[in-house]
Formats: sequence, structure tokens, C-alpha cells
Amino acid sequence: MNDDKPGTVYLVGAGPGDPDLLTVKARRLLSQCNALVYDALIPDEVLGFVRDKCECIFVGKRRGHHSTSQVKTNLVLLELAKRHECVVRLKGGDPFVFGRGGEEAIFLEKNGISVQVVPGVTAGIAVPSYFGIPLTHRLAGSSVTFVTGHEGISKTRPSVNWQALAQSTNTLVIYMGVHNLAYIVKELLAGGLDLKTPSAVIQQGTVVGQRLLKTTLENLAKDVKDQNFISPSIVIIGDVVDFQVESCAPFPANVTMPIML
Repeated sequence: MNDDKPGTVYLVGAGPGDPDLLTVKARRLLSQCNALVYDALIPDEVLGFVRDKCECIFVGKRRGHHSTSQVKTNLVLLELAKRHECVVRLKGGDPFVFGRGGEEAIFLEKNGISVQVVPGVTAGIAVPSYFGIPLTHRLAGSSVTFVTGHEGISKTRPSVNWQALAQSTNTLVIYMGVHNLAYIVKELLAGGLDLKTPSAVIQQGTVVGQRLLKTTLENLAKDVKDQNFISPSIVIIGDVVDFQVESCAPFPANVTMPIML
């Protein structure tokens, strides 16, 4: 590599876990990259596509555990781009859907680093589909909202107005919502959402340990706690849950994804 010209950082979506859901471009870049920076929810089977001489750095974040700050991750990417021609920043799902890819892209651009984005299949779409739950349906829902249930550390970020969402969309798909689920349900009910609204939680959607809970909004938090559902899980709230095509059994899961605590 020419020392005067930095390399390119590729923000790559790894999809929801199953390596078969990687895009062709993502698979190619993993096999070619000089350096890899990856998150917690990346299965070993996906990491296995990387060649042995690739420089690999883990920057995953886990609730309640010491994790790499976003500032440090940005600096790691910048430093690697100055030394390597091809740097892959691998993120679960899609890099621009609750993946902080936008923050990293802006930082790198400001520092003179070329950035390319490789979209991935986000879990909020893939996981319900695996279990036959349509996120839109002519008889049940013409709108869908993707929202994070995880409060950011920085209090300067606007919080989600759950009461407003209760009346503004047909279907809610909640990422990282298990930890705050009791609060979320309380706010949705206060916003006027019917307590009998069909709801579902899917854990480990496309990998080993996948399971489904179907219930009503009023029982959602209790049932999740009683059945010990943990992250990573996707929560779906809306009438579309009742339109599940139950014959669509989940694809066989033979891939192990790390558990998020």
C-alpha cells in the first residue's frame, strides 16, 4: 500500500446471524480484507470467512460489561485505514440501522478516509420473516416502525416517545427492548394501545437457540420474564402477529451467536 494514500473502510452489514444471509459483496470483502473490526453479535462461522493473515480487532459492546467506546472505535478505524488498503467494519444486521454506522462514516470522511457502505439484512425484517410473521398486511397493517428499546448512555439523545407511537403506527418492531420491556409496555398502554394487541418476541432469530413467544401486550413483560427471554431478541407488537403463517417453520439453525447480557 502507498503510505501517502489511506485505504478504504467498508461498513459491512453481516445480517441477522445466519451466514447464508450475507450479501455476495460482504462475503467477498471478508475474504479479501487486510483488517477486520467487528462487533459482539458476529458468529464464529462468519468470522471464519476471513483469511488467517487479516488483522482482527473486537470492539463489541455488552450491557453491564466493559466495552470499547465509540470514540476509541472511530480511532481504531482511522489508524487501520492509514496502514491497510481494505478495512472491513463488520456490524450485525445493517450498518445504518441502529449500528452507529452513520457516526463512523462521518468521522472517517472528516479525516480524509474513503468509506463505502455494504447493506445487510437487518434483524427487524429477517427475524419475523423466518417465523412467518408479515410486518405489513393489507388486513392488519399498512405501516411499520422500527425503534430501539435501549436507552443511550448520553442523556442528550432524545428519548423515544412511546405514547405517541401507540397511535401513530400499525406495527412496532423493537430492537434491544427486552431489558426495558416493562416500561415500554406501560408507556404504550398509557398512549392508548389496546391491552389485547397481539405481540411476539423472537430470541436468537436465525441461529441456534431460536424461539418464539406469542402473547398479548398486557402480558408481554410478564411472559418474557417468566420464560426467561434474553437478548438478542426482536419484539413485534401489532395485529400482524395474528397473521403468522405457522407452516413457515424457521430455517434450521446451525449457527451459534453470542448471548448478550
